[in-house]
Amino acid sequence: MKHNQKIKIAIIDDEAPARMIIRSFLMEHEDIEILCECENGFDGAMAIKDLNPDLVFLDIQMPKLTGFEMLELIEPIPLVIFTTAYDSFALKAFEVNAVDYLLKPFSQKRFNQALQRALDLNKLGSRPQGDMNKLLEYTRSQEEVIQRIVVKTNNNIEILPVSRIEHIEAQDDYVFLHLDGGERFLKDLTMKYLEQHLDSGDFVRVHRSHIVRVERISRLESDADGSSTIRLKSGVDIPVSRSGLQRLKEMLRM
Repeated sequence: MKHNQKIKIAIIDDEAPARMIIRSFLMEHEDIEILCECENGFDGAMAIKDLNPDLVFLDIQMPKLTGFEMLELIEPIPLVIFTTAYDSFALKAFEVNAVDYLLKPFSQKRFNQALQRALDLNKLGSRPQGDMNKLLEYTRSQEEVIQRIVVKTNNNIEILPVSRIEHIEAQDDYVFLHLDGGERFLKDLTMKYLEQHLDSGDFVRVHRSHIVRVERISRLESDADGSSTIRLKSGVDIPVSRSGLQRLKEMLRM
């Protein structure tokens, strides 16, 4: 960054007073430019894509789309200072992954410290994508049972209720989420993560490449050679491994 260039900033927080405080704290700094203020993660994701800020002040707990969910939709991720009243596990993750945060309510002194750190990183051209990815993986791992999955398609953001998923199919380092209406979405999640964090009373992993919603099973077929197949209510056939068949039988108490 050239010395006469200002650092471009986006403020994303659903609370107007919080945005006002950040804006007022920034007023005494001449080397910054506020590009936009957004009150939700949907607008924030679009603004970051269109405006390419150097630094984002980001709330975590927002309705509709959390700060973490918003970051999953952005690549590359800019420098981020979290503004949060979040619990200790997240704060520990920020420290481990060299991501700064401001715990609400924060003083101007603490704000200036975080901002200076971001300014220094920006001058070095640092973009801690790897650290942020580790943070997102950490926060995902802390969820016990997920209820929704956020995906991006072209310029649209979709929030998919887990209750609409019929089956999940592994696709290299991604998964295809197949919905009950026939739609499918690609998402960068692992089968292991989904197996651990989907409700085990609703979903079962029947194959290394397939997880199915039990209530969407129409029938189970076994061939003479010992192989098994599930027919879903949508008409899709899913292969079942021996270990998957055992898990399914235990779940259904067969």
